[in-house]
This record gives sequence, C-alpha cells and structure tokens, in this order.
Amino acid sequence: MQALQSQPQIITLEQYEALPENVRAEVFDGQIYYMASPSQIHQTILTELLVSIRNYLRKKGGECQVFPAPFNVKLSDRPLTIVQPDLMVVCDKNKLDRKRCNGAPDFIIEIVSPSNPSDDYIRKLYYYKNAEVREYWIVDPRTEKVITYYLEQPDFQMESYTFQDKIKVNIYEELYINFQELGL
Repeated sequence: MQALQSQPQIITLEQYEALPENVRAEVFDGQIYYMASPSQIHQTILTELLVSIRNYLRKKGGECQVFPAPFNVKLSDRPLTIVQPDLMVVCDKNKLDRKRCNGAPDFIIEIVSPSNPSDDYIRKLYYYKNAEVREYWIVDPRTEKVITYYLEQPDFQMESYTFQDKIKVNIYEELYINFQELGL
C-alpha cells in the first residue's frame, strides 16, 4: 500500500489578507512562506538606502515613490504570488491601491537574510525577472557585496560590487548609491 502524499495547502488572497499584522509572510505560486524578523544590520542598510533614494526622488520630482518593507506586492493572481521586498520604487501610481502594489515595481532591493539567502539570489530573481521588474539589487551584509540586475533587456545585465563602491541605479540618469557614505 502506497502512503498518501499530502498536498501543499494553496492560500487565497482573502486568507493572506486575514493574517495577523505581526505575521511576515510571502506567497509563491499559492504557497505561503513565513519570514523571520530582520536583524539590526539589515535595518541599518534598509534605512540608509531608503533615505538616499527618497532624497533623490524628492529632488527629481515626478511620480515615483519609494516604499520599505513590509509593503505587499502582488505579482500574480493565478497562481497567487505576493512578495514584500525590503525596498521598492514604484513609478506607475495606477499600480498602487492603498493596500499594495499590483504588478511589478520598477526597482527592488533585497537585503539578504542569513537564514534564507537562496530566496533572494534564486527564487526572487526568477519571479522578479518574469514579472518584468526593471532593476533588482541584492545587498549581502555577510559578504559586503551588491549584485545588480538590469532586467529590461532580454539578456539582462548583471554586475557585482562591494560596499566600497559607488553604484549607479540604471533606471535613473543621475542616481548613484555610494556604499562608503552609508556608514555601514
């Protein structure tokens, strides 16, 4: 007699929205994945990047807005895929409905968590590329490296930097993030 394999439970948007506010979770292809709380270095990097990008966007003007986690991005309805990027820039205000971003942000930064680095390097790269995110950065505090992906081209461009570098944000003409100046 063959043992029955239990089927993974598929979560609906309504079930996801009913989760308690203090629960951090993402959904990939209908399956929920719970997330650990971020570390101090994670939050320090997030804050410094948020301020740098926000200051640039304010000076530049226009429609783009920057959001830190936790803020939901629904990449797909079927199968349900909802992520909470550490930092994102959304330039199309029609994607925002006061609850979440519906569709791909223009620019996403993920700060690698030691508990699940493959999420940012493999899983999220796959989903962000397929959802047509324009630019994706992976910031890794353990290795002090930044991997940037400019995803707009069919053969997307990838570059590797260190925390000693000044890095250009490709989707903007004049935005550079100088990691040395972030005080990390």
